[in-house]
Amino acid sequence: MRETDFSERVLDWFDQHGRKNLPWQQEITPYRVWVSEIMLQQTQVATVLDYYQRFMATLPDLKALAEAPEDEVLHLWTGLGYYSRARNLHKTAHILMQQYEGNFPASVEQLEALPGIGRSTAGAIASIALGMRAPILDGNVKRVLSRHWAVEGYPGESAVARQLWDLAERLTPTERVNHYTQAMMDLGATLCTRTKPSCLLCPVVASCKAHILGREQDFPTPKPRQTVPQKHVVMPLLVDAQGCILLYRRPSTGLWGGLWSLPELESLSALPLWAQRHGITLGLQQPLAEISHRFSHFQLQIEPWLVQVEAAAVGIAEADWLWYNIKQPPRLGLAAPVKTLLKRVTHHIDQGTAA
Repeated sequence: MRETDFSERVLDWFDQHGRKNLPWQQEITPYRVWVSEIMLQQTQVATVLDYYQRFMATLPDLKALAEAPEDEVLHLWTGLGYYSRARNLHKTAHILMQQYEGNFPASVEQLEALPGIGRSTAGAIASIALGMRAPILDGNVKRVLSRHWAVEGYPGESAVARQLWDLAERLTPTERVNHYTQAMMDLGATLCTRTKPSCLLCPVVASCKAHILGREQDFPTPKPRQTVPQKHVVMPLLVDAQGCILLYRRPSTGLWGGLWSLPELESLSALPLWAQRHGITLGLQQPLAEISHRFSHFQLQIEPWLVQVEAAAVGIAEADWLWYNIKQPPRLGLAAPVKTLLKRVTHHIDQGTAA
């Protein structure tokens, strides 16, 4: 099949069946496309919808994002995961305001140089919002191209990625590139799905090598399986007499970077010494149901304890620690399992029953 035939069929399908009512497809601007693309990295559309609308309602433009406190940005992101995406959004907003006079650069290379914007995201911003001919290669497009041309090998390998990028570059048309970009993402999201693809509805099924071979499920080659390491941590929820819970801000880099979290200990036996070091007098201790939280590279088993604090010290640095008022919670970025635990403890305190 000629490259033009492929793109024409995809565009014809998009005109009839493509998604055109998603929030970021309305009132298109580089800012709106950029935020949506960052949110959609490793996250499903259904999950992103509410987050995107709340984010836009609070931070409707680049200036608002740049001027917002980091805690506000992380608060709006809480629950989406991969929080470095939110921190990079904030960093990039500052760069665009300071170095580009509040505009997005009209160059894929310049876009790609900004924090958190890779080649595919740069291509999406350039093609959808700026009308430039630029290919993309997100997870959906990788799946479509891998199947259509029966590309062997895991797309995360550099040689396979180069092959897919070459295909993406050759197939991207010179006209209606914004619609083609959206069409390819839609094709992978709605028809060429990971499991049970709807091949008979696909506009390019006649030339799809994987379908011809009856090997749709073999492409793309899955990531080689690795044993997921297991980690265990004790998280005490220290509650003072006013019902406030002690939180601390994690370092800006690394796991849950910049988010507010609970103290972390290797075991409950380490709590008395930790409390003494921070000038805290402990009271009644009660175990809560454990929480399992999956990261991309390991599984974290959280053992939470509800701990009454009889006396709280003044030796806790205000910049890194705070007593979180669960009745009137401040707008902070919280790690997802911490948010879950705080809700559980709120219910416990309200009901006076075991959580």
